[in-house]
Amino acid sequence: MLMEGVPAAMIENAARMAGMPVGPLSLNDEVAIDLGWKILQATKKDLGANAVDPAQEKLLEAMVVKEQRFGRKNGKGFYDYPAAGSKTLWPGLGAIAGKALDPDAISVQDLKDRFLFTQALEAARTMEENVVTDPREADVGSILGFGFAPFTGGVLSLIDGLGAKAFVARAEQLAAQYGDRFAPSAGLKEMAAKGESFYGRAAAKAKAA
Repeated sequence: MLMEGVPAAMIENAARMAGMPVGPLSLNDEVAIDLGWKILQATKKDLGANAVDPAQEKLLEAMVVKEQRFGRKNGKGFYDYPAAGSKTLWPGLGAIAGKALDPDAISVQDLKDRFLFTQALEAARTMEENVVTDPREADVGSILGFGFAPFTGGVLSLIDGLGAKAFVARAEQLAAQYGDRFAPSAGLKEMAAKGESFYGRAAAKAKAA
C-alpha cells in the first residue's frame, strides 16, 4: 500500500478501522524492520526471486540498507521515536514510495478488506494443506496470536460469516485490482460452489467419526 502511494497515516488508520489493534507500520517497527529484510533475503535464497514482492523488497532495502531504520529498537523506523514525546510517522516515507495518491480517491473499504482478506486467504490455505486441521484453532490463533480483528471471530469465521460464495466473489474483485495474492484458492472456490463452510465441514467430519 505504501509503495502504491497510499499515505502512511491512512494505512495505519484503515487497519485500526478494520479491527486491528495497531497499524501494520507500527507493528513492523515493533517486530524490527531488519528482521523482515532478513526473512525476505532468506525467502529469495530458498524459493527464488519470484517468491518475493519487488515493491516490498524495494521498501525494505531502502529502510534497512540505505536509511538504517530498523524500527523501535534503534529509535527510527516507519516512525520516529524521540527521547521525549510521542512517536510520529517518519516524513521520508513518501520519498521512498516516489508517488502519492489523492486520499479522497482511495477506497477505505478496499484498504480494510485487503488487510482482512489477505490473512483469511492464507488461513484457508493452511486448512487445505492440513497445516491446521481445526477451524477453531485457526480462529483463536489468529486473534490471540497475531491480533486479527476480534469482531470477525477469526480468520476462518470471517469467511464463514460472509459466506464462501460472497467471500470468493470479493476476493476475485480484489485480485483483479490488486494482484494475485488475493486470488481465492481452488479449495475455496469448491467450497463456494457447494455452499459449504469451514465449521460445517468440521462438524460433518466430527459426526462421521
